[in-house]
Amino acid sequence: VYYLMLAVLVLGIGAYLQLGRNEDPTFTIKTMVVQARWPGATLDDTLHQVTERLERKLQETPHLDYLKGSTAPKTVADTWYQVRKKIEDIRLTLPQGVIGPVADDEFGDTYGIIYGFTADGYTNRELRDYVENVRSRLLQVPDVAKVNLIGAQPERIYIEFSPQKLAGYGLTAEALTTALQAQNVVVPSGEIVTDQEGIKLQV
Repeated sequence: VYYLMLAVLVLGIGAYLQLGRNEDPTFTIKTMVVQARWPGATLDDTLHQVTERLERKLQETPHLDYLKGSTAPKTVADTWYQVRKKIEDIRLTLPQGVIGPVADDEFGDTYGIIYGFTADGYTNRELRDYVENVRSRLLQVPDVAKVNLIGAQPERIYIEFSPQKLAGYGLTAEALTTALQAQNVVVPSGEIVTDQEGIKLQV
């Protein structure tokens, strides 16, 4: 009896060690979201003519455990669109030098794999071009939704000048700085208003 138990134990351990394992196994979420939109309809009409009729039909689904319906006047995507519009409306009224504001509705995304790239003998620009090529190829892999670059060095232009030579041209360092800053100024130039939306023009 003990010999049989020992043999079963050894065989069980061996079978367990040979089981296939995935680092990131896939699993099925047994939940589905059904959405419908009826532009121009009232909330009550959408509730009675769309939501309730969908619920009654979906109740015929085999193996259905739980069903919940809700009707809202706007979707989350519509709300995010309105948030971005309001941010753009106030952006030009903020003090000069403010960076942003930026609307980020994807902050909850998580990364499954992180790769690091180093390259001796390459400039930051050459390394970034190579990584951009890798990013484009990774986005073609099935089930890859997003690839972000973190830590990429932004390009900068450094201007070195001699104050003596600049003075010889009748210029000052402040005048040079003002001229450079003026190249990146965005000036409101009006607005196009239609029945559906308003589009701000900037130059």
